[in-house]
Amino acid sequence: MFVARECGEEATPVPTAPSQYHFISGLPRSGSTLLAAILRQNPRFSAGMSGPVGGLFNTLLTDMSAKNEGVMFIEDAQRQRILKGLFDNYYAEHEAEVVFDTNRLWCSKLSALKVLFPEAKIIACVRHLSWIVDSIERLVQKNAFQPSSIFGYQGGGTVYTRANGVAGSDGMVGFALDALRQAVYGGDGAGRLLLVRYESLTGNPGATLNAIYDFLGEPVFDHDFDHIAYDDKGFDAKAGTPGLHAVRPKIEAGKRDTILPPDLFQRFAGDGFWEQPGNLPAGVRIV
Repeated sequence: MFVARECGEEATPVPTAPSQYHFISGLPRSGSTLLAAILRQNPRFSAGMSGPVGGLFNTLLTDMSAKNEGVMFIEDAQRQRILKGLFDNYYAEHEAEVVFDTNRLWCSKLSALKVLFPEAKIIACVRHLSWIVDSIERLVQKNAFQPSSIFGYQGGGTVYTRANGVAGSDGMVGFALDALRQAVYGGDGAGRLLLVRYESLTGNPGATLNAIYDFLGEPVFDHDFDHIAYDDKGFDAKAGTPGLHAVRPKIEAGKRDTILPPDLFQRFAGDGFWEQPGNLPAGVRIV
């Protein structure tokens, strides 16, 4: 696409929006950054860690609500064009044909996304909650001299108060779990939602990526699982949590002992509702 200029001047190319959007969501510490790092090896794809689009999406929704006295001038069709325009403008300079936007809130916005992007799919990363809490606690203990943004940069508390904080409905883990349940059981997930187990992604990445490509309707790409690159050290340092988005260059599924007290580890043991695939609604896939 080009913009006409004065006679004698060259036309200036105008960035165009990607041809397809998909979304990576689900639970924190469950492989979403790893998945993005793998997908971005495909030159047709653009993917990364959680970015600002989700927050901007929520802000626009709020500003176009009855909270704004000018709402009488905004129809739903206009809201939809504005929200879709957010994506198109943010990603206009990305050269990839297919963009994956990552944010835990997308599972809570499935009813809107299916209208804005009828062909879009959501990949929701899941992991046993006990190991998610364990992973968060490991980061806290590893960075003992840097209070994390996860806990409001507060340096106090214990492993129990931190676990309770992230597991609440307004916490990092609890919100994502509630949003995931909404996406799975809310009626909009059939054909649009794929749950990807952390154990599948790290234990058998080849088969897992093949299942993802099949779900997306994309031709399979030959990924290199021994040379993966992604690490936003600047963001993680500002968040007081170095290593939050670090991805190891080689995928390895290893076993380890938990650092959580036994009673705390067991508290979350039964929360993996996706482990009973027979209870998932028809059309919601899991790998």
